[in-house]
Amino acid sequence: MNESTRLKMAQPIHALGTGTRESAKQILSRLEPGVTFMMGDDPALPAMPGAPRLLDFFRLRFDETTRQHLTQSAKLALDGGHEEKVVMACLLHDISMGGLMRTDHGYWGAQLIGPYVSEEIAWAVKHHQALRYFADESVGYRYPPEYVRFFGADYQPPEYIRQAHEYARNHRWYMTSRLVTLNDKYAFEAGVQVDLEIFTDIIGRHFREPKEGLGFDGSESAHMWRTMIWPNNFL
Repeated sequence: MNESTRLKMAQPIHALGTGTRESAKQILSRLEPGVTFMMGDDPALPAMPGAPRLLDFFRLRFDETTRQHLTQSAKLALDGGHEEKVVMACLLHDISMGGLMRTDHGYWGAQLIGPYVSEEIAWAVKHHQALRYFADESVGYRYPPEYVRFFGADYQPPEYIRQAHEYARNHRWYMTSRLVTLNDKYAFEAGVQVDLEIFTDIIGRHFREPKEGLGFDGSESAHMWRTMIWPNNFL
């Protein structure tokens, strides 16, 4: 090991049940002069600007699949003539999956964006997660056949998802979130690239970019943005 070696320890939740977790004791035993834990900028990742904005995370932190999916979804909503709040919700609906968390991604995503968007947009992002599992023939939304392949033909959503669906179905913002699922369903075209710049004006009107940069403005979700900036920090 050389003097620049910095060790990365997987986040605890990443290793639960996977059988891949190296114990803290094993990793600690590798510490020696010139070998430290990862803190700060990770040379394996693109450097983020000092005051990062939303599109910096799209370009520098989100995986390609999520980036393509979000931009395709938002473009479908835009081309469909939907209101800008729907386009913005589509652009953000799976944001947690881009660089933070897949599990309960609607809830994580809503918390992540909550300080920066309208309450309705955050609500739509949160509840699209439950609505995805339930058809609404009145608007042409059917249970995704991909879910049969993903989860099996006998899969039933857990009770908290069922309750969230019932609550959302009777809410005044139901259609905003339902439109996210409609544009979500068809936004999986391989190789289709959407220019992020076409959303610049909509972002400017519907996403409050802090002058300090996302992660450094002291908001209730600032720590979540910092986690994506420095995902391998030991502490």
